[in-house]
Amino acid sequence: MPEAVLCGTKTIEQVAAIVGELAATTTEPRLFTRLGDDQLAALDPEVVERLDDDRLSRTALLNGMLARRPGQVVVVAAGTSDASVASEAARTLTFSGVKCQTIVDVGVAGLWRLEARLDEIRQADIVIAVAGMDAALVSVLGGLVAAPVIAVPTSVGYGVAAGGSAALHSSLASCAQGVTVVNIDNGFGAACAAVRMLSMIGGSAS
Repeated sequence: MPEAVLCGTKTIEQVAAIVGELAATTTEPRLFTRLGDDQLAALDPEVVERLDDDRLSRTALLNGMLARRPGQVVVVAAGTSDASVASEAARTLTFSGVKCQTIVDVGVAGLWRLEARLDEIRQADIVIAVAGMDAALVSVLGGLVAAPVIAVPTSVGYGVAAGGSAALHSSLASCAQGVTVVNIDNGFGAACAAVRMLSMIGGSAS
C-alpha cells in the first residue's frame, strides 16, 4: 500500500517537520490526510507550491500520483453533507492510480436520483457507499449492484445518530450480503480496501 501521513492527530510543528523532510528528501508520491487549515498555513510557502491540496477532503499530494492501476471505482455519497468523506476516498483512489467517479446526493430520501444513476454505478468494479444517519443507502446499493460494496458510515446526523454510531451499526447489520464496512468517516480506509481488492482481481474496467 502507498505511504500516507495522517496529519489530524499531529501538532502543527510535527506536520511541518514531516512534510518539509519528505519534500526535501524524496521524489516519490506521498499522500497527506486530514491536513488542517492551520497545519497547511504553517508550511513553508515553497513546499505548499509543490502540493496538490484539496480543502474539501483535507488531503494533499506531494510529487504527483502513483502509476495507473487497472479497474475503476465509483464513490456514491448519500448527501452533500457526506461530500468531505466521499472526497477523501476519491482523492486516495486518484493518488493510488485508480480511476474513480464520485456521485453525490443520491440518498434514499431522493431514491429517484439514485435510480437515474444506476447504469453508471453498475459499470464500476467496486462501489464505495458513503452515508450517515441510518446509512440506508448501503443496503439499497448492496441489493442493486453486483460489484463489491464498501460502506463508509459517516458522522452526519443528530440525536440518536450519535456521531455515526447508528450508521455504523446499520451498515454492519445490513441484510445485503457481503457488504464490507469500514470505520466512521474513514474514506481513506475504504479507498485502501478498494485498492487491495483491485490488486487481487486485476480490474475489468478501464
